[in-house]
Amino acid sequence: MPQRKLGSQGLEVSALGLGCMGMNYHRGPVPDKKTMISLIHQAVDLGITLFDTAEVYGPYTNEELVGEALSNYKYSTAIATKFGFDIHNGRTIGLNSRPEQIRQVAEQALKRLKREVIDLFYQHRMDPSVPIEEVAGLVKDLVKEGKVKYFGLCEVSADTVRKAHAILPISAVQSEYSLMWREPEETLFPSLEELNIGFVSYSPVGRAYLTGALNENSKFSAENDNRADLPRFEPEALKANQGMIDAICDFGLTKDLTPSQVALGWLLNKRDWIVPIPGTTKLNHLKEN
Repeated sequence: MPQRKLGSQGLEVSALGLGCMGMNYHRGPVPDKKTMISLIHQAVDLGITLFDTAEVYGPYTNEELVGEALSNYKYSTAIATKFGFDIHNGRTIGLNSRPEQIRQVAEQALKRLKREVIDLFYQHRMDPSVPIEEVAGLVKDLVKEGKVKYFGLCEVSADTVRKAHAILPISAVQSEYSLMWREPEETLFPSLEELNIGFVSYSPVGRAYLTGALNENSKFSAENDNRADLPRFEPEALKANQGMIDAICDFGLTKDLTPSQVALGWLLNKRDWIVPIPGTTKLNHLKEN
């Protein structure tokens, strides 16, 4: 698989990564663990080297799954994980990016991931009570200590990126970006291009909507599927947006591409420093992507 550079600090990964969240969190019934480990192994065989997880996915169980699956691929794969939340008794109760919390999360994540260093460490969500310069400063210490290789931010403004980048160079910003959600093009991309920062696109196929598999009659479990709480997945919205899906499907037919392949191809051709991380729990979808 072609490789892409994220930032100017040396991080180079496969042009397509794998979002692992849905393997046990926020996407309905939880699949069999052994099957998901096998799927990650298949992803490695297909050339994927970037795997995305977070402490809050589960919490903790997704990191443990990814760590176990990639324990024999420490030198050929990169794992991205995230900090930024308060978790007590298995429940996420709020934001927390205080320096002591970041350090604790890093130490615990290393154990769950079975690694000596975190390849890419994102702030999952900005904590308004902690200056971003302070956050970047603590991660800078972790880099010096050899516990983190590269620094990233999620869902932040260009101004925040600049403030953090001045303290510790950022390798990647992760935000939602797809044919359904194009806000980063105007609000973020000019700054990323100027500062030579990579971009990781989550939900690149619109949480399965851009695959053409969903319609106004689709149901989402409120128990473990966050789409149940998102307005764009309400029946009226799904129906209203169907025209876009039809257009993607029609275009794909002219190129012998599935709707997912059209959506991912569109992203990959926008910039050469964008790495989409579609998630899946099915081998045929992994191969299709």
